[in-house]
Amino acid sequence: MADASVQGSICSGPIDENRSPDPATMRIGGFVPFTSIDYPGELAAVVFCQGCPWRCSYCHNPHLLDARSTELLDWQALLEVLSLRKGLLDAVVFSGGEPTLQDALPGAITEVKKMGFKVGLHTGGCYPDRLEQLLPLIDWVGLDIKDLPEHYPALTGTPGSGERAWKSLELLQASGVPFEVRTTCYPELPAARLEQLTSRLEGLGIVHHNLQEYRPV
Repeated sequence: MADASVQGSICSGPIDENRSPDPATMRIGGFVPFTSIDYPGELAAVVFCQGCPWRCSYCHNPHLLDARSTELLDWQALLEVLSLRKGLLDAVVFSGGEPTLQDALPGAITEVKKMGFKVGLHTGGCYPDRLEQLLPLIDWVGLDIKDLPEHYPALTGTPGSGERAWKSLELLQASGVPFEVRTTCYPELPAARLEQLTSRLEGLGIVHHNLQEYRPV
């Protein structure tokens, strides 16, 4: 797990509704000013949040895993860039790392929405309680379902991670927020188990299930 004492208000528990962490404390590890693939049907910018509690072997953003990284971008500077892109972009996507790791995320989302942008969220579903609190603020979610629940600990290095991810899926289905489930076809995922996973998702009524190509680099 990430160190909860790290500067930037990083926490693994529910969002504290009694205080509003300053969005300026967001720990941002990267920024893409334009993309047409990270929010279906929308032109977007992507904010990459620093820090993730899981250690998946195939992670394609390993530089974003360490929450204590000091190579960070300034949130206010990103807002200035976004202000110049009003009318050019439809949405801002918070990705990672794991965005829900940061308790300043609700404030950051609120600032972006006040600028007139839709908000997308990429998450592994690490913190279902936090996701549930964020859903009223979010317009679309890309949820990683990596495997069947019982196989998560071997992949993420975290006991109970599968139950958390699948609980997040349950919350998304109940919320009415548009979402897509993504699964990366990593080498250790046998074809038979991928078929089981696909079948289980279909049985739950999941319509949008995107199989992502594994990238070894």
